[in-house]
Amino acid sequence: DGAASEPTAVDDTLAAAPAVPTEEPAVDSLVAPSPTAAPTSARPSPTPSKVVKPTPASSRTTAASRRSTPRTSAPSATNGTGSGGSGSGGGTVSAQAREVVDLVNAERAKAGCKALSIDDKLMTAAQRHSQDQADHQNMSHTGSDGSNAGARLDRVGYAWRTYGENVAWNQKNPAAVMDAWMNSSGHRANILNCAFTEIGVGIANSNGPYWTQVFAAPR
Repeated sequence: DGAASEPTAVDDTLAAAPAVPTEEPAVDSLVAPSPTAAPTSARPSPTPSKVVKPTPASSRTTAASRRSTPRTSAPSATNGTGSGGSGSGGGTVSAQAREVVDLVNAERAKAGCKALSIDDKLMTAAQRHSQDQADHQNMSHTGSDGSNAGARLDRVGYAWRTYGENVAWNQKNPAAVMDAWMNSSGHRANILNCAFTEIGVGIANSNGPYWTQVFAAPR
């Protein structure tokens, strides 16, 4: 993790959705180590080679039990080098995705971080991952094809220097999912990571909603 060529993002699914979701919302996040140059806010754990479990016990649920509470998963953050080129923010953005971005930037302003810009390629990667989770009814940082977030950014041609990912399931609106993420240290660390400069948000409403935030800084 953090290598200059083929970085890996370590999955730490704390609340993986069962094969057939019932009604309990969920959040998931994945954290991979950051290099020394990255700000400490990007590293929920000081141990660079360990998987972090930032989600507090009160928000963890097992795959066998889903009732009526939102869930999130451990956040994902990786530093290294990705192939391809950064996209621009000229595409169409849904009202819900725009609201998530606005809420993210409001929280970043409170923390003294610059606002994130919407990037078309990050939007594409986030939307595809949300739809993939919805299609397979499985909240995870690992795609149905085994891909991690870095591989998905490479596929859309985003030239990343560092990235992070938050996912969630069954929060009914942007305010609810942001509240869940901000109340988990690992997810909050991604949202408030001043090293990130761009964002993509994906929302798939079937079997969900399934929410994905992808944060990155281009090379």
